[in-house]
This record gives sequence, structure tokens and C-alpha cells, in this order.
Amino acid sequence: MVVLIGTDGSEAAVEAASAGLALLRPAGRVVVATVVSDVDPALVTGTGFAGGIMSPESLQELEAQRQQEGEAIVAATTRALGVDAETRVVRGGPGHQLCVLAVELGASVIVVGSRGRGGLARALLGSVSDYVIRHAPCPVLVMRAGRERTDPPTPAETDGDG
Repeated sequence: MVVLIGTDGSEAAVEAASAGLALLRPAGRVVVATVVSDVDPALVTGTGFAGGIMSPESLQELEAQRQQEGEAIVAATTRALGVDAETRVVRGGPGHQLCVLAVELGASVIVVGSRGRGGLARALLGSVSDYVIRHAPCPVLVMRAGRERTDPPTPAETDGDG
């Protein structure tokens, strides 16, 4: 079984990943991944009459910084989970890139956390877990952190569906 864990490095994401792994053990292969946003090349080239606001060297430094931050996130998550896991840092939109990575790895399941926003907030702000559920090539386990399983959902969490 290949378990792909998507994380943003937050305490809630690590807690959700831990709960998900507890349900899926034993996992044959665990991959902890985070997605860092691409740096807009227009920062160097500018648009229209405006010139760039950043040198090519500064752009490279920013890209390297984001890569290092991503590597720190997956390393810290792996340590917190206490598992022997592969780590990946990918670039782009989080939901899309997790789905692409799942295909690449032949993932059996994707584990992601959810902040538990209601339908309206999710519609306005977007949701990585919502995107992954709708586009993943494999089953998705969405875990809520910070709540006991026996707690009933709040009305906002059920979106009025009961």
C-alpha cells in the first residue's frame, strides 16, 4: 500500500496525518508531500509598461527559499509522525499537484487534513481537500484534527445536510 500524505506543516495537518496513518497501518510505503507555490516570472519581466520588480538572481533566491521551506515542512512532519517516509516537495496548486503526485506514485490512498469550513466558506475560499476528493485517482481519507471522533458535527460542518 502506498500512502500519500499531503501536509502544509501546520499542527492540525500533522495531527490529521497521524490519525490517518493510525487507521491505515501497516502501510508499505509512506510519502509525505507538501506543495509550494510557483514564483511568478512576471516579477522579473514585468507586464505592460511596468518593468520587473525583481532581478533574476532574487527570483532564484526566492525559489530556493520556498524549496527549503517545503523541505523543512516535510522533514518536520515525518519526524512528528515517527515513520520512515519518503518526502517530496512539489510546485504549483496544492490540490492539483497532490493528485498528479498520486498518479506518479501509484498511490493507494491520499491522506489530507480538513479545517472543517462550511460550504459557503469553501466555495469562496477553495479547499485543497475538496479538490483532492473530486479529482484524485485513488481513495482519499480526509481527517479532521483537534476533535474527538465522538463529537457530533456542527451545523456548519454538515452544510445543512444533516
